Amino acid sequence: MTSNRSAYWFAFALLAPALIYVLFIVAYPLVDTVNLSFTNAALKPTYNWVGWENYIKIFKANFQDVIIRTFVWTFFSVSIKMIIGTFGAVLLNAAVPGRALFRILTMPPWIVPMAIGIFMWGWMYNGQFGMISGLLQNFGFVKGPVAFLAYGNTAFWSTIVTDVWIGVPLVTIYLLAAMQSIPRDLYEAAWTDGAGRFYRFRRITIPMIVPAMVTMSMLSLIATFNSFDIIWILTRGGPTGATTTMIIDTYKTALGSYKYGEGAARAVMICIFLSLFCIAYFRVVGRINTGEKA
Repeated sequence: MTSNRSAYWFAFALLAPALIYVLFIVAYPLVDTVNLSFTNAALKPTYNWVGWENYIKIFKANFQDVIIRTFVWTFFSVSIKMIIGTFGAVLLNAAVPGRALFRILTMPPWIVPMAIGIFMWGWMYNGQFGMISGLLQNFGFVKGPVAFLAYGNTAFWSTIVTDVWIGVPLVTIYLLAAMQSIPRDLYEAAWTDGAGRFYRFRRITIPMIVPAMVTMSMLSLIATFNSFDIIWILTRGGPTGATTTMIIDTYKTALGSYKYGEGAARAVMICIFLSLFCIAYFRVVGRINTGEKA
């Protein structure tokens, strides 16, 4: 009995730091945010319980457009990152001269501090002295300066390009590690049987890295869905709300307009969507693992 109790308390002591972190850094703020979403909290020291009023206001406003814009922004950003990252990993995994150098050159967008990289892209998007506008004019694609961040469509796609630039290195390195874990015997056997390069990629590489691709896509989806820095530094959600996603709208409502209750309701909506993403992810991973065991 004494030995069992000692083992119990020892195990509890090891778990205590993580338990304290979950309770006070994750659980308490989450519960407090949910509670705040049912109030009219603002700058005034006192606030009242208003029930579902904040959630009703969300769907009476243009929040549906914000939700759709967020999903579109996330979908294209994650899709492009996964496509470029997959082919980048294939190229870096190939036996070509200077492969180590190419792997090193892949990392700068991820290593450079995010704010510095975003400011750099902001300068390149500038219509008067930006590099992109200058190149387009020099090659005759446009007749005058193009202010990419001044128009809704171009600003929307410009933020996606910047997010892709920042996120591709991580996807590439992650998938490269997955490809390097594939047994070489599989490729040698397929090559002996006369399988071409594309056939080996389609029948061996892709099936073997599917679990890694699912995990990476989900991690990238969550990070992109919650991406704040890129949009805020480049456009602050403009012009005319063309790049306002759910996280930007929540920030503007809670800290820009000091409507903490409404901002908390928007934050709860984000949490719900991310929870649904996680549930879908675990179901997909479970089916993949079941298929592998079968």
